[in-house]
Amino acid sequence: MATNMDWLNRSLKAVWHPCTQMKWHEDGALPLAPIARGQGAWLYDFDGRRYLDAIGSWWVNLFGHANPRINAAIRDQLDRLEHVILAGFTHAPVVELSERLSALTSGTLGHCFYASDGSSAVEIALKMSAHYWRNQGHPEKNRFLCLTGSYHGETLGTLGVSDVELYKEAYGPLMRHAITVPSPDARQAVEGETALDVARRAAAGLEIVLAEHHTSVAALIVEPLVQGAVGMVMYDPAYLRLARALCNRYQVHLIADEIMVGFGRTGTLFAHEQASIRPDFLCLSKGLTSGYLPLSVTLTTDAVYAAFYDDAVTRGFLHSHSFTGNPLACRAALAVLDIFTEDHIIDRNRSFAERFTGMLAPLAHHPRVRHFRRRGMIWALDIDTDLPDFRLRFYREALAREVFLRPLGTTVYFMPPYILDNDETALLAERAVAALNAVLETDSPSLLEKEDSGSNVVK
Repeated sequence: MATNMDWLNRSLKAVWHPCTQMKWHEDGALPLAPIARGQGAWLYDFDGRRYLDAIGSWWVNLFGHANPRINAAIRDQLDRLEHVILAGFTHAPVVELSERLSALTSGTLGHCFYASDGSSAVEIALKMSAHYWRNQGHPEKNRFLCLTGSYHGETLGTLGVSDVELYKEAYGPLMRHAITVPSPDARQAVEGETALDVARRAAAGLEIVLAEHHTSVAALIVEPLVQGAVGMVMYDPAYLRLARALCNRYQVHLIADEIMVGFGRTGTLFAHEQASIRPDFLCLSKGLTSGYLPLSVTLTTDAVYAAFYDDAVTRGFLHSHSFTGNPLACRAALAVLDIFTEDHIIDRNRSFAERFTGMLAPLAHHPRVRHFRRRGMIWALDIDTDLPDFRLRFYREALAREVFLRPLGTTVYFMPPYILDNDETALLAERAVAALNAVLETDSPSLLEKEDSGSNVVK
């Protein structure tokens, strides 16, 4: 029987892994973990070790690995129709999924356009927005605004509306850059300020930019409530309300990139609901199929759809992907929506979140932790350390303790599947603290002895 080492060697010879300096895999700085199977919240390697998937396999897994209900839906669909072109054809799963997603926005977003991944969904929204304005007689409205520190994907279009230099610096000459506007990051609050004050200040900065550039701007794109890749930046919902009003005033679209934060991650099914607004475009992926199959969707309004409805082919939205609306993926997504409804997931998550937050108290009050924060089912904390390889060390220490956590720089975060039981939750909290202490033992010991100055919790 093949072992971890067998698969590791074969993978290093044949596979180029994503978002990774491959040399780190070979020299051991970032161990490559061969996975044989998954069950519930656990991943198992070929040598029998297990790892608690505390980041939902890059934020996609909501209901655990090998979920029997999603498995059954895919098996049933497999015997009916595995795939058919969606240009000129349609099928039951894509129709049913579109109807249900639209209904979840109370019909405000009436049409769905499908692709296979989050970056593609964002690209679709960007193209649709600019093309809408072109069809409306305003081809000059073709620029975009994004938040400082934003991340929307790694294709050229999405890099252009992102602001994480690590991912985009090498490709600058190939991109069309967006205009950045202030982030409402609650951590920017100075003494006497609240997260709401920061949100208002950021919105004031947005208004200044819109006043100057709105005639050339097609859309503002945001990650509602939590900016992920920059370090799980969290902000007050008031910013979304203010941004929506400003976009209306200056005739600019609002794109909500809910690739990461959709499907219950922030405490409501969609994050923008907490601001009591609707965007002009809603981008979804990741949890849409609970990580089972590649699928993304861009929802938009009937007004946007109508702007493309014409006899002239050039006014149509001429965009396509080979696997658009794949029936197997759509059936997986329908099963996910069934689980949300039948198991009352949003209510269950609220109870789980309170319990897990309490278990994380040793981290929240740790002398080296700053800005412990939570939004729904996302927890994050910043580590006060000068270790240049903190994230790699923490990753290794956590993995050695059967926990899969992958820090963003010096930000440790938790985005577990929604199915953890009490024992798994306690194990995750305890071993995360143990991993952090193991890493910090190699750092300045004097800082470990600092007195805790009070609660770091920010919600």
